[in-house]
Amino acid sequence: MMPPATMSSDDAQEQAHTIDELAALTHVPSRTIRFYQSKGALPAPEIRGRVAFYGPAHVERLKLIGSLQDRGLSIRAIRDLLAQADKGEIALNDWLGLERQLQEPWSPDQDQPRIYNETELGELAGERRRPGLLADLLRHQLIERKGDVFLVRSPGLLKIGLRLDAAGIDLETAVGAAAILRKQLARAAADLTSYFFRRAGDGFGRDVSAGDLGEAYRTLRPVGQEAVRVVFGQEMERALRKLVESGATSQLPAKAKKRR
Repeated sequence: MMPPATMSSDDAQEQAHTIDELAALTHVPSRTIRFYQSKGALPAPEIRGRVAFYGPAHVERLKLIGSLQDRGLSIRAIRDLLAQADKGEIALNDWLGLERQLQEPWSPDQDQPRIYNETELGELAGERRRPGLLADLLRHQLIERKGDVFLVRSPGLLKIGLRLDAAGIDLETAVGAAAILRKQLARAAADLTSYFFRRAGDGFGRDVSAGDLGEAYRTLRPVGQEAVRVVFGQEMERALRKLVESGATSQLPAKAKKRR
């Protein structure tokens, strides 16, 4: 496409559209186009007499707005982002690459929901399967029945629950422990996200580009998971040591025997 400076007036008029023509071309309703304008996300049209005309830049901007909305951005966030890009303060392609990275799964094995049949669940439990296990998994919502198959929202947590069950730790205890972990780690994740966002906004104390931020994030994922493992291990050691020193553990064998 020729830049506007070299485009003849006839070419410019040929590529100009009324708002209804723009709506038909882009499949974006006229009222939505006006809404984008009112919010500052779409530049104002060229006014000729009493008619507003939109050009190729408006067509491209509407495509971009739609793409950013598909990524979950609000119209206000889109407006601010595009304003920065228009001023040359950020490279939009670099930002889109970083944003794509931020939405990638953190789980190393991509712990995504999947469907199992009863045979596959039995194979997953292996020798650990016991009578009533399937009913217990359903009761504690580690699996959900969907007709003849079962939806497992977190195969990773299911495998952990099965390992604990095989070791004599009932699923109720395992699910309760998972709830405690989730509550505490949700707070830690929120605090860490806020902390790193502030630090990244300051360039981590140095000049960085979007590419540098992308590299930092790629490193942060595996390092963050390793840090959780190390710090959690240290805190568990500290908590268990306090429990032993308090003398409370001396009562455990007697309590376990009574339950039997």
